Amino acid sequence: MQFLIFALVYPFVWLLSKLPMRILYIVSDVLFIFVHYIFKYRKTVVLENLTLVFPEKSLGEKKRISKAFFKHFTDSFIETIKAISISKKEILKRYQYKNPELVQEFLKQGKSIAFVSAHQANWEWFASVPMVLNCRARGAYTSIGNKYFDKVVKDSRERFGFICYESAKTVKAFYEDYKAKKQSIYLLISDQSPQVEHTLYWQKFLGIKVPFHVGAESLAKKFNLVVINSSTKKIKRGYYETEFELISDTPKEVKNYGITDKYIDLTEKLIKEQPEFYLWSHKRFKHRHRFEEWKSLKANKLKRK
Repeated sequence: MQFLIFALVYPFVWLLSKLPMRILYIVSDVLFIFVHYIFKYRKTVVLENLTLVFPEKSLGEKKRISKAFFKHFTDSFIETIKAISISKKEILKRYQYKNPELVQEFLKQGKSIAFVSAHQANWEWFASVPMVLNCRARGAYTSIGNKYFDKVVKDSRERFGFICYESAKTVKAFYEDYKAKKQSIYLLISDQSPQVEHTLYWQKFLGIKVPFHVGAESLAKKFNLVVINSSTKKIKRGYYETEFELISDTPKEVKNYGITDKYIDLTEKLIKEQPEFYLWSHKRFKHRHRFEEWKSLKANKLKRK
């Protein structure tokens, strides 16, 4: 059944990816009508998130941001499809890096780098980074149910030299590189909502206290990685610019959660500059009421020890 579905759908997806971007954005405009007005995909979630984060904004302003988000959301979907066949020339024209020299300076020193980033603007096209930095680049991915489509997605992300590993094997991938002394750069998107039971740290994010993944900080300290924030802005439709900012080149000397706090500050700044391009359909704040529960869980664990 998986192959049958793949055989029926993939030829259409591949042909779609071969269309010029100007045609694909017309397709995106049609998709937007279906997603926003007909199916109303997660409209309630988006407005709830915007209300939590921007209580000072009027309902009309929040609806404006919501509508702009959904227009970008369908653009992002189309851009992900385009990644299947986009040329090197076109992706480098559309997805640019403002200050790669910051990263290259540390690469010349033989250091490996952890890029921390967020679900802002376009994160799929960051797979072009090996062509710009001329270094081995890796990142986690979550496999999808259909193994044939899973291979297409993985191959798409690896077309320009990026290397994917399964999310569950992140620590193993880092350890293998470290043991083999392979210099690498790693993309760690760190704004997801972790399971409360496995949370180590809570912090305010856009004014709301939520649990945070601290895996990027832990890995940086363990393997002595330079930590660099990667902020991507949408310049205009179909064009993006990523800027790098050093968080720490001596992670072991930074106090616990200091790297995570700096990442949060930079991510908040980016979102506030272009709020319509953040992934508001994600239920990022769903655990905000469970902080006291988490403290009880933590206290009980300490008692058992």
